[in-house]
Amino acid sequence: MSFQGKTAVVTGGSRGIGRAIVQELARQGCNVAFTYRSNEEAAQSLVSECEALGVRVQAFNMDAADFEAAQTFIKDVKTQFGGIHFLVNNAGITRDKLILMMKEDDWDAVLDTNLKSVFNLSKAVAAILVRQKQGGSILNISSISGVVGMPGQTNYSASKAGMIGFTKALAKELASRDITVNALALGMIETDMTGALDAEYRAKVTEQIPLKRFGKVTEIARITAFLLSPDAAYITGQVIQADGGLAM
Repeated sequence: MSFQGKTAVVTGGSRGIGRAIVQELARQGCNVAFTYRSNEEAAQSLVSECEALGVRVQAFNMDAADFEAAQTFIKDVKTQFGGIHFLVNNAGITRDKLILMMKEDDWDAVLDTNLKSVFNLSKAVAAILVRQKQGGSILNISSISGVVGMPGQTNYSASKAGMIGFTKALAKELASRDITVNALALGMIETDMTGALDAEYRAKVTEQIPLKRFGKVTEIARITAFLLSPDAAYITGQVIQADGGLAM
């Protein structure tokens, strides 16, 4: 298996898309260190579930938007796991409001969690990948909101568009070291967040999706595993839209 003996770091890994990514990587033989913010029970249940597959998995309660905390976290992972080979920047929040109603804190919180965290973790992991001289992969979980923009999401769209620009620039910086950097621009995926949508709005959005359904977290997890794997070694600096055709 291409992930056997390798270690991945996944931010925001205790629930939703992040949880599915941790599960998929563990199934493929990858050791995983993931971050979470509040739900200790969910994090530890994921650890137990994945360790039953014969891999090493550890949960870290850490704010990815905190630069110093991120540097310490990556050092700890490197020490405890012996190396790092993959990074999935998945941590993200929304605070949707029209700009006339948006507070400064709504802007800062979303940009810090969604974009600054990508800088924090990528800087720390890239340094390790370069020193290891074994290649590696970084995947940033973005959104079609960063591709086409969405009303009521100036903060979220800006953060996700920033991730796309960051991806392309970093891919050029690290290509000579055989390190790939890509982004996944996601559409409507079945998570706790989209599960809270009212039926009328959900039906309206579904009608706009050419495939006429929301995506599944397991589908995103399998795409993630592919983009991190050697099978995708010649793909870098790309933004893969997994949105059912919504943003064509």
